[in-house]
Amino acid sequence: MILPLSLEAVAYGVGQKPIITPLSLELSAGASTILLGANGAGKSVLMRLMHGLLSPTAGRVVWHEPEAARQRRLQAMVFQRPVMLRRSALENVRYVLRAAGEDASDSRALQALDEVGLRHVASQPARALSGGEQQRLALARAWALHPEVLFLDEPSASLDPSATREIEALVQAFDAAGTKIIMATHNLGQARRLGDEVLFLHQGRLVERAPVEAFFTRPASPEAAAFIRGELPWV
Repeated sequence: MILPLSLEAVAYGVGQKPIITPLSLELSAGASTILLGANGAGKSVLMRLMHGLLSPTAGRVVWHEPEAARQRRLQAMVFQRPVMLRRSALENVRYVLRAAGEDASDSRALQALDEVGLRHVASQPARALSGGEQQRLALARAWALHPEVLFLDEPSASLDPSATREIEALVQAFDAAGTKIIMATHNLGQARRLGDEVLFLHQGRLVERAPVEAFFTRPASPEAAAFIRGELPWV
């Protein structure tokens, strides 16, 4: 297993501007972790640091698995606006499997499409799919690899309510299958539906970590209480 994931005094900045102030935490298998906070709080940057897309300007990101190739192989990330390759939905899945050195047969790729309800669009160009279908295809590409950890960066932020429900159902299916979910959102209802614990960020600081119900019913910080009330962070 590549978990637990430890962040040791991790910080990130651009020039003289701090984006993430030093924080330390450990994430283990099991509980779904929600990165919650207003736009600009640092959720996406922190997630990219965890996933390895960004390198910290201070501190260390340490996986239990020391081998870098296995670290990359056993985690996946889905973005708010996923990049679709200029090929069919089926070939998008097969490409990911080939890149990971896995069996890239049609049958395995179709199984991943079945899991997200997209077998019927297997031969269609991925870029011609609706926004919700593209997001489900991004999840199919992740599903095909059976990741131990799945990072989700506001995967339904640009979708309508129906498509959002479909994405949430798939996230719950990943969770039920044993994949560790680490998801960024600013949607309070979604955090309650999908999360077991909340990491609340405010202006680049990790202000609070708590079980989801405790966070919403008994926030321990004034910043979290204001966010739950819907108050703007700059007012």
